[in-house]
Amino acid sequence: QVQLVESGGGLVQPGGSLRLSCAASGIMVSIYDMNWYRQAPGKQRDWIATISSDGTMNYVDSVKGRFTISRDNAKNTVYLQMNSLKPEDTAVYYCNTLLKMHGYWGQGTQVTVSS
Repeated sequence: QVQLVESGGGLVQPGGSLRLSCAASGIMVSIYDMNWYRQAPGKQRDWIATISSDGTMNYVDSVKGRFTISRDNAKNTVYLQMNSLKPEDTAVYYCNTLLKMHGYWGQGTQVTVSS
């Protein structure tokens, strides 16, 4: 079965950086669109980035120029490099993919941006 396991979250000061990882099993990240979402306290879960099977990357406007999505096919892992972090980036970050009309989610990793 498909499993997605996020890691790399933590507490960081404003302006700092973190790299999140999403280790996948049961699918090959190279042939499926892979997404990152985030959910802030009391808010809905929002899409923030996608890396498509052809390597195209798309971002929500609020993270453009600060976040970079990538993948390592050999490790079957997707990454989210987050730079210039802001307090409003505080959220639980989730990895996601869609397979045969079914959405798969990881357990999430907490990112807290605070001084």
